[in-house]
Amino acid sequence: VDYRQKAAAAGRIPTNYLRRELGSTDKEILTSRVIDRSIRPLFPAGYFYDTQILCNLLAVDGVNDPDVLAINGASAALALSDIPWNGPIGAVRVGLVDGETIINPTRKQLSSSTLNLVVAGAPQNQVVMLEATAENILQQDFCHAIKVGVKHTQQIIQGIQQLVKEQGIVKRTVQKLFVAPEEIVECAKKLAFNKIYAVFTDTSHDKISRDEAINKIRLETEEHLKEKFPEAEPYEIMESFNVVSKDIFRNLILNEYRRCDGRDLTSIRDIRCEVNMFKMLHGSALFQRGQTQVLCTVTFDSLESSVKSDLISTAVSGVKDKNFMLHYEFPPYATNEIGKVTGVNRRELGHGALAERALKPVIPQHFPFTIRVTSEVLESNGSSSMASACGGSLALMDAGVPVSSAVAGVAIGLVTKCSLEKNGDLEDYRLLTDILGIEDYYGDMDFKMAGTNKGITALQVDLKLPGIPVKIVMEAIQQATAAKREILQIMNQTLAKPRPNRKENGPVVETIHVPLSKRLRFVGPGAYNLKKLQAQTGVTLSQLDEETYSVFAPTPSAMHEAREFIREICKDDQEVNLEFGAVYTATITEIRDSGVMVKLYPNMTPVLLHNSQLDQRKIKHPSALGLEVGQEIQVKYFGRDPTDGRMRLSRKVLQSPATAALKTLTDKNSIVMGGTVPQSSSSSQ
Repeated sequence: VDYRQKAAAAGRIPTNYLRRELGSTDKEILTSRVIDRSIRPLFPAGYFYDTQILCNLLAVDGVNDPDVLAINGASAALALSDIPWNGPIGAVRVGLVDGETIINPTRKQLSSSTLNLVVAGAPQNQVVMLEATAENILQQDFCHAIKVGVKHTQQIIQGIQQLVKEQGIVKRTVQKLFVAPEEIVECAKKLAFNKIYAVFTDTSHDKISRDEAINKIRLETEEHLKEKFPEAEPYEIMESFNVVSKDIFRNLILNEYRRCDGRDLTSIRDIRCEVNMFKMLHGSALFQRGQTQVLCTVTFDSLESSVKSDLISTAVSGVKDKNFMLHYEFPPYATNEIGKVTGVNRRELGHGALAERALKPVIPQHFPFTIRVTSEVLESNGSSSMASACGGSLALMDAGVPVSSAVAGVAIGLVTKCSLEKNGDLEDYRLLTDILGIEDYYGDMDFKMAGTNKGITALQVDLKLPGIPVKIVMEAIQQATAAKREILQIMNQTLAKPRPNRKENGPVVETIHVPLSKRLRFVGPGAYNLKKLQAQTGVTLSQLDEETYSVFAPTPSAMHEAREFIREICKDDQEVNLEFGAVYTATITEIRDSGVMVKLYPNMTPVLLHNSQLDQRKIKHPSALGLEVGQEIQVKYFGRDPTDGRMRLSRKVLQSPATAALKTLTDKNSIVMGGTVPQSSSSSQ
């Protein structure tokens, strides 16, 4: 599935160099995954013919999010085609605003909603796919929203079914379904049943040794099958062994309530947590659950480093800048394999987005830094995205981020038994807490839920079945909630609440007050001073308002260097608060055609006293008055120009009979770091 947002749909032109749509954005890839997960379970078993679905956004109103429409559009397109597919499905978005459940909320309503739930349903109130982000909402509210969503999907399904009926669609007959022949399966069962059963019931095996033992049996069995069925296709031989292995594994769970690692159905694996792994990092944590191990690190940077959304994503999907992100990395060695390490693939992007959504609700809204959590999977045997949520929560608390609560996540699996007499209806099922990779592979569901002790923050449900009853989803939520609380208790033994302070070597933010009159001096020609400051010290400056700048330094030592640099560029620009209407002694520093440059005190930047303000008579050059460099003259101060902050002085007005008393000045710093406005200085008479 490929979902593409077109700039023209939002009435915009792409802002890249070529002015056309280029590669897929994160939003497009995540939407493609949601569509894929909704429709994939309904293809018939053994159907492996290449099928592509393209969802092109042609027009967008800026009010409704188009992703749910894309799911329904894909469902309608498949239902109206002759492609074999056991649909249709319907999808709705469910929001929760002020305790009221809203179906397909507008973008404005969604911004104030505590829930963003996408439900894909099949006929007879079956659930096919769930994707949710929640602001730590209660379990009962969440369950109610799912039930309401499933109910509303039935209207869409009925509409598509009516359309199919009107069009008289007939599905094509598939040339060949790639399924294992019954005869070869029975033979494989006789050859390998006892050996496979022995491996799956031996709880001393870990992931690698179990895989090696099964592969050894596989090779032996396939050799015998090839001899007995020389005309069989290679996939038939391989698939026959897979069917036998899968049946043995599932029947152990269904009939004997046994799991291959010896746990009962609701037990979680052993958990080990460590924090502050590396002193130089802003925050770090290692979370290990069984053979799944994740290292999470936290990095702080300036608010300028936040993820900037492009114009098209903002116009189409309402995606805005974000100052919290979680990046998930899954290297090949995590599963004892080799592979080419390239950019982020769709799976990594999806897993990272899920863990990010799990943690986002507990991050404080007004935090002075951009936060990046990286989750590197060092070892994987199931549920690494939920381990990333747990490790990320610990790393954030280790970094001193004042999160509202700790977050934990867990994966729930499902093994079902279908009735052959009742048209494939579910006859029996078992829910498994904290599933292994093999339980995900041989099972029917990957149900991931994350949240705090109080409520739920994220949910993702993928199925291999063409739908399950809402009742099973409710039970899975209940089972996940119990496991989540158990995990949080273990995590709290390592670190129960955020550290009161960030690390000493962490970044620092300060504000600088720069009066308008001194901004040119501070910034420098062509922002030379700012560029030099950032290049030499590594700090980042951003302007908050016309007189205030924010300085971000990656370390306290960098902030100290920045302070010294700022003092250096401003040391000859000291200022005092001058009294309006007072007379001061000024020293001429330069003679120009337009007037004279004067200083009122030694460290002041010279200002121009224009020819028109030098004398009552009209003069064209200061030399007409016999003025020279170094000469002292009396001037009157009339404040500053409100437009550019320049000092307004006059010598001309002092030639009238009424003259004010003369003022002398003391020096005072005008550019202040730390956000305080300079106090009034005293001037002695």
